[in-house]
Amino acid sequence: MATNLKTANPELSFPSQSGNKTIVLAGATGGLGLEIAGYLRQRKAHVKALVRENSAPAAIATLQQLGAEIVRLDYNDAEALTEACKGGACVVSALSGLRDVIVEAQTKLLQAAVAAGVPRFIPSDYCIDFTRLPEGSNRNLDLRREFQKILDKAPIKATSVLNGMFTDLLTGEAPVILFNLKRVLYWGNADQLMDFTTRANTAAFTATAALDPTTPRFLKIAGQVASMRDLRDAASEVTGEQFGLLWAGTLGMFGLMIKLAKTFSPAPGEVFPAWQGMQYLHNMLSGLPKLDHLDNNRYPEINWTSVKAVLAKKAEAEKS
Repeated sequence: MATNLKTANPELSFPSQSGNKTIVLAGATGGLGLEIAGYLRQRKAHVKALVRENSAPAAIATLQQLGAEIVRLDYNDAEALTEACKGGACVVSALSGLRDVIVEAQTKLLQAAVAAGVPRFIPSDYCIDFTRLPEGSNRNLDLRREFQKILDKAPIKATSVLNGMFTDLLTGEAPVILFNLKRVLYWGNADQLMDFTTRANTAAFTATAALDPTTPRFLKIAGQVASMRDLRDAASEVTGEQFGLLWAGTLGMFGLMIKLAKTFSPAPGEVFPAWQGMQYLHNMLSGLPKLDHLDNNRYPEINWTSVKAVLAKKAEAEKS
């Protein structure tokens, strides 16, 4: 059965917090990074946004409009990176990429944070619980595991935010809810529970955690815990049309499909080729990375967005 939580309020108001409110934000020009910056500014934090010289001008302009301090730098310049981190209460990473980013660039950022005396670090995890998956089961998550080993040896307090899957992906990038066919596609067990959190909720929670000096090593959140059967019911309710379940086979068969997709379309330089998205869904459907508890109530001012609310927004947009 789905666990439904309250619909998100786009204008969250956070209580003020004493102490250092300077947050160093890496990956600030990406979609998640921009949202984290926005929520930090709502909380009156001083945001030092680290941007590369080739970062999108439009994203930089948005950060400036939010009131963030723009720090242009090269991650290979250790001195400049350390200088940028000075005075920070926490370094938050929203970097996205492959090994050169998730392991190498984040390691340079971590070293700079330690050298600058920053007490806390939030890595770019924002995913299912990769610590419960066997090595080799997901390339992108293996990179996070590799960086985790480096982070846990560093003299700095670390906190990872785990949020399952971005609910927003259900409206397009994750071909699970087939709106044209009125079917929900799945492999394995239709009752397997999975964790879904919108990007906005993840950003709001991360921003709040960045300003909270008492965070533990892991924080786990989900806007809704739902099965494929629950996704079917939500799609039926918001569209007013009956959706059905479309069983595509066993998880073993799905795994074989992933191997074939990776063989014929490897796209090694892409962060999210088709086979990587399939692998992430396979992991979720296996139940292995299911979050064992939720920290949603840690910050009660955050209202959580359900799957139904996300699908309703898509349905309303298609009508207009």
